[in-house]
Amino acid sequence: MYAYVKGTLEEITEDAVVVEAGGIGYNIRVSTTTAELLPSPGSEIKIYTYTLVREDALSLYGFLTRDDLEIFKKLITVNGIGPKGGLAILSVMSADALRFAIMAGDAKSIAKAPGIGSKTAERVILDLRDKVSLEDTLRGLGEPVGGPESAAAGAGADNVMKREAIEALVALGYSASDATAAVKRVEVTGDATVESILKSALKLMF
Repeated sequence: MYAYVKGTLEEITEDAVVVEAGGIGYNIRVSTTTAELLPSPGSEIKIYTYTLVREDALSLYGFLTRDDLEIFKKLITVNGIGPKGGLAILSVMSADALRFAIMAGDAKSIAKAPGIGSKTAERVILDLRDKVSLEDTLRGLGEPVGGPESAAAGAGADNVMKREAIEALVALGYSASDATAAVKRVEVTGDATVESILKSALKLMF
């Protein structure tokens, strides 16, 4: 119904914001993470929205990126995960970390969300494993090194190394969320290896 709301941020609470656009104040439910990333009241913002229509209510759920919105829409297709559960999961892990947790079968990380038990987390993995891809999971983890000529080859090689580094961290006992966040912060140089990425990520985790 609404693709996004663009206007003045009037109010921020732990789980919702009010954005005024065209003289109307839109009450939009958001994750804790989104609320923490918002600018101060009075700022101009753009929030991508999902509209939930029920017989007794019309609710808006907001996200700062299309990526977060798309993963939320996938989450709420899972039996037992409503909009509240979807926001809870995105309050404890990013869209990138969630996709990797799904691909890695890391139910423990997903179950850290309030109200999400281990069985529900396992259901998320089972239902969404075929709906996420490696390319989506590694989106935004870093730009390829070199000019336009090396972009395609560099991106592919870098993504494989990043995936292997994340898998190694998960095997060492770190959560998919923490592992993905650490690897995302590593600057990949032209002579990078899985081992060098892994070592750099481990330093960032201490």
